[in-house]
Amino acid sequence: MVRPSDLAAFSVGLGLGTEKETSEARPSTMGIGYGPADEQLEKQIGCVKYTLFCFNIIAWMISTALFALTVWLRAEPGFNDWLRILEAQSFYIGVYVLIAISIIMMAISFLGCLSALMENTLALFVFIGTQIFGFIATVAGAAILLQYSTINSSLQPLLNVSLRRFVSTSEYTYSNYVLTMIQENIGCCGASGPWDYLDLRQPLPSSCRDTVSGNAFFSGCVDELTWFFEGKTSWIVGLAMVMAMLSVICGVMSFVLVQAVKKEEEQASNYRR
Repeated sequence: MVRPSDLAAFSVGLGLGTEKETSEARPSTMGIGYGPADEQLEKQIGCVKYTLFCFNIIAWMISTALFALTVWLRAEPGFNDWLRILEAQSFYIGVYVLIAISIIMMAISFLGCLSALMENTLALFVFIGTQIFGFIATVAGAAILLQYSTINSSLQPLLNVSLRRFVSTSEYTYSNYVLTMIQENIGCCGASGPWDYLDLRQPLPSSCRDTVSGNAFFSGCVDELTWFFEGKTSWIVGLAMVMAMLSVICGVMSFVLVQAVKKEEEQASNYRR
């Protein structure tokens, strides 16, 4: 009959040791394995990941809206005709820039959704780089658009030259047609006011007067047209600024997610050891 002491001696001879000895010889994994801290980290990663995903969806929607507005502004027939007649098509420089940026940002938002769900650090770093580019490009595009659509901008000298040329040749049919169209629709007179006609010893045209009171419009068409263009671009610039702000938020959240994923990988590596 085999006694327990004989089994213990046989185990020692094989180098296995007794159960007590084996448990004492095994290194403790307490604090390295999966515990409350790991569960908390996993929850934080999930929270950041899905929040980043939602922000990218919002960014995609805003970039789509920006693309639609800029394309609509570029394709609007009456507006395009006015800029062509006034030789002020440099206004479209900022529009073209924002059209290109909105397309790029739509693609970047899609990349951000994928990189967040995959929790891939390389993809997240690429996404952070694209967000930095998107922020700079969006702000630059909005600044260019404002440079050609606001008071005291580069647009006003162009309008001033064109309108003064039309006023000085207002006896011609085409010039008279252009001035009538602008002055009646905008409610203005001359380039800087009715004095443009008076200085040239020309009578004020009927399009320079209010149809109800008969009084002359004292506002010049340069300022009135600039305010008109500014109203057209205000929504576009506002959306561009929101998109730039979202680029900053998404970039920061992506960096936080990268750090959390790296920490999780380190803990998993320690656990495997």
